Amino acid sequence: MKWKTNDGGWSPYLAGALLGLLAIASVYATTKWMGKSNYLGASTTFVRAAGLLERTVAPDRVAANEYFTKEKVRVDWQFMLVLGIFLGALISSSTDKSYKIESVPPTWEKRFGPSIGKRAVGAFMGGIVAMLGARMADGCPSGHGLSGMMQLSVSSFVALAMFFSIGVFVAILVYGRRSS
Repeated sequence: MKWKTNDGGWSPYLAGALLGLLAIASVYATTKWMGKSNYLGASTTFVRAAGLLERTVAPDRVAANEYFTKEKVRVDWQFMLVLGIFLGALISSSTDKSYKIESVPPTWEKRFGPSIGKRAVGAFMGGIVAMLGARMADGCPSGHGLSGMMQLSVSSFVALAMFFSIGVFVAILVYGRRSS
């Protein structure tokens, strides 16, 4: 097995195997030290981060919020996992020399032009739609795709099928069909 791809990136097989080991380790570690299984996922972390920010200006509102009483506003292992994803991506892209700052990615620019404002609005609106979908599905694609599939959860199979099918539909809608 090759450890790197032709462009210098990690082999997807190696990365997938390491991710599977991380998923198993997270269940084992959280069960042993926290008394309950916690699975990989990310969307709740972003909601908690919003709660942490809001708590600095309106602590009473956060304390009275029904969602935040269920999903405690705190920095937990999952929060640290999301920070680790960011740092790991930064380190790996820096070490393989693929790191670059782009205000407008080439694919977006080709389809919609070089406007940074238009890209920012598109990214912000896409983030809102993705977060609403993750909350409605009671989990994000990483949670359903990694943890739910690991448990053979029927709801995760359905959620993942919806994530992918709607993602393909939107990609075709936004970027058009690929010309061969």
